[in-house]
Amino acid sequence: MRFAIITHVPHHFSDSRYFAYGPYVREMNIWGDFVDDIEIVAPLLDSAPGAIDLAYSHPKIAFTEIAAFNLIGFSNKLKAVFLFPIIAARIFKVMAKADHIHLRCPGNIGLIGCLVQIFFPSKPKTAKYAGNWDPSSAQPWSYRLQKYILNNTSLTKNMQVLVYGDWKGDSKNIKPFFTASYSEGDKTDVPMRSFDSGVKFLFVGSLAPGKQPMYALKLAQKIGQSGIDVKIDFYGEGKERQSLETYISENQLQQLAELKGNRNEAEVREAYKHSHFVLLPSKSEGWPKVVAEAMFWGSVAAATAVSCVPQMLADGSRGILLTGDIDRDASQILNLISNTDSYQKISINGTQWSRTYTLDRFRSEIKHLLDEKV
Repeated sequence: MRFAIITHVPHHFSDSRYFAYGPYVREMNIWGDFVDDIEIVAPLLDSAPGAIDLAYSHPKIAFTEIAAFNLIGFSNKLKAVFLFPIIAARIFKVMAKADHIHLRCPGNIGLIGCLVQIFFPSKPKTAKYAGNWDPSSAQPWSYRLQKYILNNTSLTKNMQVLVYGDWKGDSKNIKPFFTASYSEGDKTDVPMRSFDSGVKFLFVGSLAPGKQPMYALKLAQKIGQSGIDVKIDFYGEGKERQSLETYISENQLQQLAELKGNRNEAEVREAYKHSHFVLLPSKSEGWPKVVAEAMFWGSVAAATAVSCVPQMLADGSRGILLTGDIDRDASQILNLISNTDSYQKISINGTQWSRTYTLDRFRSEIKHLLDEKV
């Protein structure tokens, strides 16, 4: 089987191997285990891979380079007009040779892929929609257009669209799905947490405005002002790093907060195991891996009620749904800290749920998707 991947994810080429964002590559390597050849259509950066990047493991990979673009501002939109036919032609050529077409959405490249795949109604296709599929959420027009095309059975045929959460109004194209980070073999006993030595918070992810790391920092600070010994570590990099550094310095929070930067999976895993709470006050998510990963290791996730997060946290019985009101959110967390039995119950509920979504199950589902005739 020749497997075509259409994605906006930037790639690197080093030591005769292709690299990209680690969590994405880990997933694509699983898909790759069940195909003979892979052709990737994606932007290629002229830089070395970073600490968070991983290499594809498949031995037979072809790469079709396309330009990255965005639709922010007049000049970028004008540039996109000229790039569109070039990118569409390259995607069409790769799709024509493929036995199975796989789209990564949402994104600008995914949007072009959604349009081009219409010309291949008989070819088996899958799309991974890694964003918020909630039909009631406010989203950019390009995201809404991708969702419309993928959900429309007249425009999109022979397609299984993998989305996070179960939503009303979905067509037969749509398949509620999940993602996973750990295997059955990773399941080890989770020790009961104690607050005797203080409370450990984590923020794991991009330090981007949409993830609201500043809110996480201020929330930890607020809880610390109640007299509790608090520590929060940030794992990730992004545009908000400078703002966080400035706030930490101006408020003398060096003992409370530490910016760890990008770290490898093993280090992040150990951090989960020794944390009490993982904070994710995002404005938008798909299936936030951070939430499922934290729960796998017994850490209680506190996340905003976006996308399928309320489903993941069972409306509060497996975690905390953040409201965006810092006083209310601090109160929710402080109530759990003061009630160890309730904390342990939520921790156990989260662990039991998260451990049903393993890489072993994910691998089995992927194989079934590639074997299945739509």
